[in-house]
Amino acid sequence: MTFDQKIKELNINLPEAAAPVGSYVAAKISGKTLFISGQISIDENGKLIKGKLGKDLNTEEGYSAAKRCALSIVAQAKKACGGDLSKIKSCIKLTGFVNSVDDFIEQPKVINGASDLIASLFGDSGMHARAAISTNSLPLGVAVEVDAIFELN
Repeated sequence: MTFDQKIKELNINLPEAAAPVGSYVAAKISGKTLFISGQISIDENGKLIKGKLGKDLNTEEGYSAAKRCALSIVAQAKKACGGDLSKIKSCIKLTGFVNSVDDFIEQPKVINGASDLIASLFGDSGMHARAAISTNSLPLGVAVEVDAIFELN
């Protein structure tokens, strides 16, 4: 089964790979490694998913926001690979940042939204190392940001 077929089977609608809004690139290939810049939480209508976990959003809403970040990661990866996700050998690492209040401790559960999506799409090749980090603020007030590192064939 191709990745495009898997995306369809999972009923996933990939967003358009957004252009960077600063002095950086959205994706960079170095040798056989693909780096995807941090993707922020944006809903299916293109609206920012904003707020602090533990105040404005609960863990389930954060999980959904992290899943949206992962969809953007996949869109960026697909664009970087010329539309061919079969060029990806494996996901090496995700780093997730969660905009949260001081006493919120469920960052790993939030970032599972991104991890679960990557694993469901890439199977065993989607299993990755990970960090789930709390922060007091993220760009534009978004709830979650996730970046990724992939190994290419």
